Amino acid sequence: MTTTKPALARAVAYADGGCDPNPGPGGWGVVIEGPEGKVELCGGDRATTNNRMELTAAIKALSHFPPGSAIEMRCDSQYVIKSVTEWMRGWKAKGWRTSTGPVKNVELMQELDALNAARDVKWTWVRGHTGNVGNERADRLAAQGRRQALGLAPASEPVPSPAVPAVVPPPGVAAEAPAPAPRTTQVAIDLGLGLDVSRGAKLAGLTPQAFVERAIRVALKLGPDGIARVLDGGSAKP
Repeated sequence: MTTTKPALARAVAYADGGCDPNPGPGGWGVVIEGPEGKVELCGGDRATTNNRMELTAAIKALSHFPPGSAIEMRCDSQYVIKSVTEWMRGWKAKGWRTSTGPVKNVELMQELDALNAARDVKWTWVRGHTGNVGNERADRLAAQGRRQALGLAPASEPVPSPAVPAVVPPPGVAAEAPAPAPRTTQVAIDLGLGLDVSRGAKLAGLTPQAFVERAIRVALKLGPDGIARVLDGGSAKP
């Protein structure tokens, strides 16, 4: 009689990395959802690149599991996913070289290859900045890791305001009118700029709305001439 082994429970790991500017200070973040509960990891480097942080995030995630573990790795980096699932076989056959020269970030690629080979890994690409809870959390952890690398305090998470009991006026006393809600307006912006705002807000530890409001206040304080000087200085070539 032949018996089949039950399939291993597959843990899920989200990995993300980023760098701002690129190259520059960067961070990586990992969220692991397994039978033992949720685990969160993060770290960073003061001088790195976006691709190195994406690779490091995947390495740190796989390193958390012993050899033989069954894992689903979810990343929003096509660079990481395709490196493992499509390109590495050809690179290794050529001595870790591409058609144009040595593989970039080869020491990280080799470490990732060894970790992947020792585990049962399913690689899944997820689109970034689309509301995926695990991916968004890994993204915020990467920003936290970058701040740690720079010696900055972690960005504070928004704290909900405590509920305030309603005040009932005594008989014969008119109730005060509620304070008017703050007036806001909607502004349409280009999709690419919206993604830049989302990334900038993440790195600053702010909500996109708070980030835009701060940017507008800075622009108003600078005035047209100040804005022109900043833009001219930012576009100047060394």
